Amino acid sequence: MDLGIHHRHWGDGAIRNGDGSLAHTPQAADTHLHGVVLLHGPRLYRFIYQKIGHVADAQDLVQQTFLEAHRALSSFKGDSELSTWLYGIAKNLVRNYLTRSPHRRFDFCSDELLMEEQDGGPSPMDVLDQGQQLRALTLAMSEIPEHMRQLVWMVVVDELSYEEAAAALNIPKGTVRSRLSRARSALRARMPEPVAVA
Repeated sequence: MDLGIHHRHWGDGAIRNGDGSLAHTPQAADTHLHGVVLLHGPRLYRFIYQKIGHVADAQDLVQQTFLEAHRALSSFKGDSELSTWLYGIAKNLVRNYLTRSPHRRFDFCSDELLMEEQDGGPSPMDVLDQGQQLRALTLAMSEIPEHMRQLVWMVVVDELSYEEAAAALNIPKGTVRSRLSRARSALRARMPEPVAVA
């Protein structure tokens, strides 16, 4: 099966022929898809969960994103990065989800995000301090405009490049820079102590 994708777009997991070209076998296609899911799945999940705040539905929408991408693979021409294309699909699915389920809009102040267990991790005082900082950051994030909050999540949390964020939001790269700069300033002004905001 010809995926029609160059290796730079699919990332890890590509099966190649001896000459470096992509192998076009069902096994190669499965391996490519598996590699794409491993590479992009966690970021897509965070992106979607940040928008809807519901674990099971976010997982479903990630799966649906990959299914839609697989169905529409022939339409992907490689003019943009695969991650940009996937985020575009995810963004549309989130929009549809929120249109159908407006009562499930995300409450940004979620205790679920405050702590993660770590073996041999920080002391209880460190955990308390981190929890307080995270609560303050969560509150500050909830007070800035949605378009700024969205960029902070995409660039800082999901580690998208400015180009990828610009393409996903269909705005110029310069707009990403200026909005992110204003978002950083707004967050710093709302935080009781200095915090790293990328």
